[in-house]
Amino acid sequence: MKIMQLHDYFKDSTGVVTDSRKLIQDCLFIALRGENFDGNQFAETAIEKGAKYALVDRPEIALKNERLILVEDTLQSLQELAKYHRKKIKAKIIGLTGSNGKTTTKELINSVLSKKFNTKATLGNFNNHIGVPLTLLEFDEDTEIGIVEMGANHQKEIDFLCQLAQPELGLITNFGQAHLQGFGGIEGVIRGKSEIYEYLSQTGGTIILNIDDPLQRKWMSYDPHYTFGEHTDANCRLEYLKRKHKPLAFNLEDQTIESHLYGEYNFSNMGAAVALGKFFGLSLEQIRSGISSYQSTNNRSQSIEKDNNKIILDAYNANPSSMKASISSFINNKRNKGVVILGDMFELGRFTQQAHQQIIEQLESTEIERILLVGKHFFKTQSSDPRVSRFESLEEIKNYLSQNPIENSDILIKGSRGMTMESVVDNL
Repeated sequence: MKIMQLHDYFKDSTGVVTDSRKLIQDCLFIALRGENFDGNQFAETAIEKGAKYALVDRPEIALKNERLILVEDTLQSLQELAKYHRKKIKAKIIGLTGSNGKTTTKELINSVLSKKFNTKATLGNFNNHIGVPLTLLEFDEDTEIGIVEMGANHQKEIDFLCQLAQPELGLITNFGQAHLQGFGGIEGVIRGKSEIYEYLSQTGGTIILNIDDPLQRKWMSYDPHYTFGEHTDANCRLEYLKRKHKPLAFNLEDQTIESHLYGEYNFSNMGAAVALGKFFGLSLEQIRSGISSYQSTNNRSQSIEKDNNKIILDAYNANPSSMKASISSFINNKRNKGVVILGDMFELGRFTQQAHQQIIEQLESTEIERILLVGKHFFKTQSSDPRVSRFESLEEIKNYLSQNPIENSDILIKGSRGMTMESVVDNL
């Protein structure tokens, strides 16, 4: 099937859906396959439940209904449809990637730019080879700026996503020890994430650079670029205010802008959003409104008051870099007794044991009163520190917390997404 014809089907629908449990009336259902599922099996039911068309790649399924459209590969068709649609819309596309802070930065950028433009951004963390196409297909003729989050766990993935999204601007939040198994080490992470800058350098796009990051400074030789940070040479110069026990704030053009965020690692995330606000000509008040109105959700640096405890819930995801940064920020800002409840970090490959042991060593060097670690990786670490307690499963630590209540404390909760560490909150 020609891509133009497929795009006509898309325009005649109410949008693309890939989960048959979340159908909307008159949608285009695309039957994707996975290791443990085959969307083709649900295509006919999708039509019966209100989908206008369904894209399938099994000929015997397509014969069952004239609105079942046969293609060679449904995933490839989704990606090609998104790429074609991208060329049809007029929106400026901002692409962003990085090891930590992608989703928070994306939401901050959207919060700021939406004060002047009609914006749309990646929903949640739909940032892979399926999520990016679905994001692009949400952009329409009224979208002025689209913000596309791009995730990767191996080389050439960011380049592939850039070919789909074709961003005119791009930024990297940071380079950290994430997905080390796929990238093969930190140098692999730097090469993989830098593919967005390589793409922009080849297409004449604008690179948004954190000038305070030495690893990004080398790209200042490329033009056009736009820099932000505390450095005196920054195009958008900020002064990050180091204040204990208060949400983050910074000075911009002799004005103080307050946020609802905690954790010094969020300074550069806000800086990127401010820089793009300045780049696109927003006023200081529009930028202030975008930053001050944003409140973190979905387990990302959330501050929760529960009984007589203050909980910092940062359980959206974790890797060695983000874990170390969260611990340092927690120590610098805690007012009461400090308790950390940390879950395993995933996708570290041969670095797994070393990375978890290094977190133990960092914790042992602090004055945190209680250190509670959960998961099979942390359970294998070594420590003779009496403050350290290890639990192999969530159920074990939940039972422990029920029998040993934590009171009058500041508590940090963090771990990889698969650990679902937010579930521990109910036991505090």
